[in-house]
Amino acid sequence: MNKEKIVSITSNDKMRIDHYLNKEKIYPSRSQIQNLITQGQIKVNSVHVKPSYILKNGDKINLYPIEIKELKIDAENIPLDIIHEDNHLIVINKPANMIVHPVGRICSKTLVNAVLFHCKGSLSGINGTIRPGIVHRLDKNTTGLIVIAKNDTAHLSLSKQIADRKVTKKYLALVRGEVEENFGTIDAPIGRSIKNRKKMAVIEQNSKEAISNFKVVRRFSNYTLLEVTILTGRTHQIRVHLAYIGFPVVGDPDYGHRRNELDINRQALHAYILGFNHPFSKKYIEFKAPLPKDMEDLIKSLKEKKNKSR
Repeated sequence: MNKEKIVSITSNDKMRIDHYLNKEKIYPSRSQIQNLITQGQIKVNSVHVKPSYILKNGDKINLYPIEIKELKIDAENIPLDIIHEDNHLIVINKPANMIVHPVGRICSKTLVNAVLFHCKGSLSGINGTIRPGIVHRLDKNTTGLIVIAKNDTAHLSLSKQIADRKVTKKYLALVRGEVEENFGTIDAPIGRSIKNRKKMAVIEQNSKEAISNFKVVRRFSNYTLLEVTILTGRTHQIRVHLAYIGFPVVGDPDYGHRRNELDINRQALHAYILGFNHPFSKKYIEFKAPLPKDMEDLIKSLKEKKNKSR
């Protein structure tokens, strides 16, 4: 596109703008379309809208000049800890220091690069070439279970289960401080932080519902091991919620204490249980990933300190 292009809507189909543009193949992927709409590179009737905007007969879509470059993501022979695999999906125990999919200038050594090699490119294409098969995500330094869809049918089924809160997601988190309650629920909306746009925060405006349930697994001197079950999947949800109630995740560089007195160089957070209804058999299946060695060693040292103090 060398200049602004206008697309006129002449039907009453009531389709979302991101769905419409994806269907018309004007841009390479729906995720790219959503980003362009959010950035104001795509408007309706010269007005900024959301990707969920429902088009009406007579609307004019403004497509502004932008150079579109679809990144080529290479398959890379990176070892994977595969917990389960069948013809429709693959469940992986993700290690620390691995980004799930390419972002910004990082397009190598991600989970997507590894899965592309393992699956020989046979993955769901719903999220385009940058996020093939990706249904949900884990932070770079959060370890544990993640499911990848091999086809669009599996992807749509898993995405709907997540939206309907029918997917079981349980994490183990070592937090700073001794949590007194044995059980609890954190129901606090999360959105982009006003103070630091790179972070998330509990905030009322421009936020989304976020709910986390927790229970105490074990208490140590000044620390607590929690099992956290999330009902929603907001960015950094567990880390933000636990910091919000005064018990930040140990080692968290963004929401924890600047000084980390324990021997771990990442947030002590592990996605250890993942369960869902299989997209084809419809049977409920559940997987469990053992604690990674760094968290295991950390908890062992806290146990030893507690025993010595008795």
